[in-house]
Amino acid sequence: MSQHGAERPCVLVAGATGDLGGRIARALHRRGAHVVAPIRRATEAGRALALQQAGIEAIRLDLGDETAITGACRGAACVVSVLNGLEETILGTQAVLLRAALAAGVPRFIPSDFSLDFTKTAPGGNRNLDLRRDFHRLLDGAPIRATSILNGGFADMLADAMPLILPRLGRVLYWGSPDQPLDFTTKDDTAAFTAEAALDPDAPRILRIAGDEVSAYGLAAAAAHVHGRAFRPTRLGGLGTLTVMIRAAQVLAPGKG
Repeated sequence: MSQHGAERPCVLVAGATGDLGGRIARALHRRGAHVVAPIRRATEAGRALALQQAGIEAIRLDLGDETAITGACRGAACVVSVLNGLEETILGTQAVLLRAALAAGVPRFIPSDFSLDFTKTAPGGNRNLDLRRDFHRLLDGAPIRATSILNGGFADMLADAMPLILPRLGRVLYWGSPDQPLDFTTKDDTAAFTAEAALDPDAPRILRIAGDEVSAYGLAAAAAHVHGRAFRPTRLGGLGTLTVMIRAAQVLAPGKG
């Protein structure tokens, strides 16, 4: 790690080459932090260059090399994990990152949660949330102060990647009740809150944020405003049906997030 001024807090961001991770790294840099981004050796040169041009120190190493990660963590006030993946990443690589942070004496850790509030959901219904729940048990048993960011869904994805709004059919899909409120937050706002939390030694264990709370009816009204035609909420079944669909997807596509 390069030397940096004592007046600039150092924050290590793992996963900075990703969309959300990059936004968090840049948000920290704008707030005056010295940002260190460990990246895989095989990372494309363009991605590394983009980080460097944004004022972020990119270090190529093996993310499974605990000794190398420990060295990168030294001097950091906080380690932020924005690693994305399944068990090998969330319970494997992220655990290496946690052990490295502990070995380097880092006082604070932000895990890669960035999801709906799984503390209020039952285990077994969603693989990704279960992995985060499992990592929380590991993290809560470690001698480090942690802050989890629970932001609901990413509002940015409603325009294309999230299959809730079907413009061609004029439908908004939902399970359970159309009045059930859903939390949504933009990626930039999530990044801003994460940066503030990383720089705040008194940040809480769980930071619940929501840019907006909207039901299926609210999504239908917003879609109608954008597209200039009516959208109708369409029920696909109860919450039990949603659970069955999630479990089926886990069996049919185990490699998907």
